[in-house]
Amino acid sequence: MRRVVFNQKGGVGKSTITCNLAAISASAGKLTLVIDLDPQGNSTHYLLGAPGEAHDATLADFFDQTLNFKLNPKATTDFIVASPFEHLHVMPSHPQLEELQGKLESRYKIYKLRDALNELADAYDCVYIDTPPALNFYTRSALIAADACLIPFDCDEFSRRALYALLENVEEIRADHNRELAIEGIVVNQYQPRASLPQKVVQELIDEGLPVLQPYLSAS
Repeated sequence: MRRVVFNQKGGVGKSTITCNLAAISASAGKLTLVIDLDPQGNSTHYLLGAPGEAHDATLADFFDQTLNFKLNPKATTDFIVASPFEHLHVMPSHPQLEELQGKLESRYKIYKLRDALNELADAYDCVYIDTPPALNFYTRSALIAADACLIPFDCDEFSRRALYALLENVEEIRADHNRELAIEGIVVNQYQPRASLPQKVVQELIDEGLPVLQPYLSAS
């Protein structure tokens, strides 16, 4: 199963949710891969103990290879780094991803991540994809490559309005590029059970039939 953790809003806990779900998966004995598409590299730093610049092979190298013909290209597995945790591997981020984005978009390399994960289909039980807080080349690549989407959600009215735009964007990508993509659930984050607004906002999502997951993640 390939899951992308995505929200266009920053600071909603994408990296934390990605890393924790991957750790749970790996601790259960499942071979697990984390793909860190966010140039900030929080998941990379957290899981590998060092930023992307410290690693010889990163996602920046992977995407750069797609832009340049090579007689002996590296295999997808060459861009994967073993973490200190058993069963858990990482395709590390790198700040250079920001610079490569325009070239990748203009050369229409949007399916390269999906192709790479298809190559790894038999190698991993679970794949978790961390994404930048924007609907850009990398998040679209992730949504095209994934089976399911998890959406972190802060409990406020602004986040609720932004959620509808996000759902429309996911639906458009599903219609145009990946009909198998499912919205697996909305992960409620920063929940304050004693505050009336979070309760009201979350209940409205439930009443609208949206797939709100439990338990809610506390703000403390």
